[in-house]
Amino acid sequence: MDAEKELIIDVKNLTKVYGEKTVVDNIDLQVQKGDIYGFLGPNGSGKTTSIRMVCGLLPITKGEGTCLGYDIGTHSGAIKQQVGYMTQKFTLYPDLTVRENLKIFARLHSLKNIKEAVERTMDNLQIGKARANQKAYELSGGWKQRLALGVATIHDPKLLLLDEPTAGVDPKARREFWDYISGLSSRGITTLVSTHYMDEAERCNKLSYIAYGKLLSSGTQKDIISGCNIKTYNIVGKGVYKLIAELQEHPDVEQISMFGSSAHLSIKKDVDISPIASQYKEFEWQEIDTSLEDAFIYLMSSQKDNFA
Repeated sequence: MDAEKELIIDVKNLTKVYGEKTVVDNIDLQVQKGDIYGFLGPNGSGKTTSIRMVCGLLPITKGEGTCLGYDIGTHSGAIKQQVGYMTQKFTLYPDLTVRENLKIFARLHSLKNIKEAVERTMDNLQIGKARANQKAYELSGGWKQRLALGVATIHDPKLLLLDEPTAGVDPKARREFWDYISGLSSRGITTLVSTHYMDEAERCNKLSYIAYGKLLSSGTQKDIISGCNIKTYNIVGKGVYKLIAELQEHPDVEQISMFGSSAHLSIKKDVDISPIASQYKEFEWQEIDTSLEDAFIYLMSSQKDNFA
């Protein structure tokens, strides 16, 4: 952790319990100013709940810490004023135009110069005059996403919370979205984003992986991959898909799955692959760099029995 950089989020033992079910279990999280911090994990893992607790939208069951310098347990109102939150589902006013939606949220944030804020936001997101007068329900998925991002940033928040922001959006719109987020980061705006996409995870400078309410790994991409202590092989050959069924339960195999027309197999670094490879000489075995996706598949497979 860079001691010179300001911590925007600093929480410990963050916990949320509903009845007898613990959906977030003692999570620690530190996010520095300007970070693009990725929150990854399967559906139901606790990502959204964690984000909502951090920004004051959901009361915590247990834990302590600060967001933007405010106590997350007692100053949720102050936190929410400085946060921009973009939900997974489009929740704006479908029968209003792009401009009208932006005006409404500028008023909700009590901005002094509403017209200036709306025009600045449309310029930043390259929303032209024709698009500005279009009804929200008429927009494509990519433009709805852009409008939602405009609403989330119209008040110049210090922290941006994005919950699966590019679900259902085409690749071009996703790339433009991330280019814009990178620009915000260069201006010192911090982003905490949950995503299922590995290419998006790779654009984050820090990551946390959550499953079953527990934090399994966190740090840079390099930290997470090296922390798994695995080596990965690419296996090519006719009928390679059959290997998955045959090696799935092998005691030395940490994980194996299809990647396109080949298979990726991971074992611990101190395990010799030769005995396995010699049994399947008809296939080509090549050691490759363990990818972020390989690491996350390993993390999931290694923990499922503990928390299921």
